[in-house]
Amino acid sequence: MTGGGGIPLVRASGDPFAVGRAHGEALAGPLRTFLDDSLCRLNKVLQEPVTWEGLLPSIAAYRAAVAAALPDQAAEIAGLAAGAGITQDEAWLLQLRREIMGYHRIPTAGDCTTYARTGHTVPVLSQTVDLNGNLDDYLGVLEIARTASPRRSLVLSFGGLLGYLGLNSDGLAVGLNLVLGGDWHPGVPPYLAIRHLLDTARDVTEALEILRTLPLASSRTIVLCDRRRALCVEILDDDLRVIEPDDPARPHAVHTNHFLHPDFAPGDEINVFARNSSVRRLKAATAGLDELPSDAGAEEHFALMAQPPICVPDRGDIRAERTVAAVVMFPDRGELHVRPGDPSLSHTQTFRL
Repeated sequence: MTGGGGIPLVRASGDPFAVGRAHGEALAGPLRTFLDDSLCRLNKVLQEPVTWEGLLPSIAAYRAAVAAALPDQAAEIAGLAAGAGITQDEAWLLQLRREIMGYHRIPTAGDCTTYARTGHTVPVLSQTVDLNGNLDDYLGVLEIARTASPRRSLVLSFGGLLGYLGLNSDGLAVGLNLVLGGDWHPGVPPYLAIRHLLDTARDVTEALEILRTLPLASSRTIVLCDRRRALCVEILDDDLRVIEPDDPARPHAVHTNHFLHPDFAPGDEINVFARNSSVRRLKAATAGLDELPSDAGAEEHFALMAQPPICVPDRGDIRAERTVAAVVMFPDRGELHVRPGDPSLSHTQTFRL
């Protein structure tokens, strides 16, 4: 199951249950260890501890909402539980961990820098993955091929997640940023929404249409890129705003962790310290992308993402976000390049469809 030089690669095919079962069987040991580690490390990052019994009502509420909107994903989570030898509630907790954390219960300093560009340049979507909980030791890549669909996808995943970011064989790449605002409630978590887009959307236009139909659970920015379009979709309280470059000579979509659309900016709940970091990273990523040649390769993009302030260093506090991976995706080539951990200290591993 290991490919690309150390990051686990799980190849899973068949119907949704079979895909989940293959995922669970491949990572059964690590998933059991993760679940037993202070409830997926929730109690290592939350200020107030949670209990298994206390989580069950939330798990049930999210499970019902996802099963109603995305029954294939509910079947895949059942398969994940069967393959890993864990309970279905435990398999759902792996999907819901970030939703349970919310944003009122933990301080947030920074959470991913993402950019995409297309037009007259090589289509590319790159991002840092900034998370708390030291999750780089549960990093994995899923190669998914579902029955009755010619579409395949490569998905970057952490600790049993069905989705996080990735690309599909139609040439669509999807990334994300955390943004804070509104009411987080039972619905489709953005990670699962991203996986659904990779399973079902051919391009940015179709992905936007699908996103508008989903009962999304929480605020995020989703970054979409195909051969012709690159844009950001901000999500707040079941509403969406699209931010698309309007300069054909500079078709760049760049996002960090504060709302950019004027309709959503007044509802931004990011604290002043995190906002300052977000603004600095946005400026650095925009300026750095302007300087990269149109045909820049993965190593040139990684060199940009490995620089401060875009790369968030490890401060030795498991509760603080740090860069746990960096990714460069070329959607028209079906290439996913990953540097695990701090990208200034690690080597590139490449996965191809």
